[in-house]
Amino acid sequence: DGGGDAALAAAPGRAQVFATVVNTFLEKLVTAGSYQRFASCYRCFYKLQPQLTRSIYDQFISQLQASIKEEIQEVKNEGNLEGLFSSLDKIVEEAKDQEEPAWRPSGIPEEDICSTMLPYLLKHRSHLCRALREKEEQNTKVAESVLMGRDRIAELQQLIQARQQAWQ
Repeated sequence: DGGGDAALAAAPGRAQVFATVVNTFLEKLVTAGSYQRFASCYRCFYKLQPQLTRSIYDQFISQLQASIKEEIQEVKNEGNLEGLFSSLDKIVEEAKDQEEPAWRPSGIPEEDICSTMLPYLLKHRSHLCRALREKEEQNTKVAESVLMGRDRIAELQQLIQARQQAWQ
């Protein structure tokens, strides 16, 4: 699967970029903390034993690098950065196929919320209008049924009165 490796080399993933940034940081840290600076801080000790000073410097730098790498690895593990980086890479890859642009905030919260919420609110409005029409139709049917019931009660009352008068 040599084609996949070539694509990865052409466009490194975010995890690879992060690792490169960390390594570059460590290189610059070692450069900034050069042996000359270390020796100048411990000048008296350096004058007495330059080889031991060099050995201490080398141990210090290697332990510092190991400690920093360990801390960064802990942060990567705790934050699940590897998984998040790969998820972000997948999202970016999927977004390449989309024709409509991704949503970007304008910097004006009122406009951002309106543009985001408008489709949802319009859909909700149409749902509520449909529900209102259904309830109005039900109310009309219930009102007609109540009127028919009242008419039937009036007819029955008239019938009762007529029979009552006929009985008397």
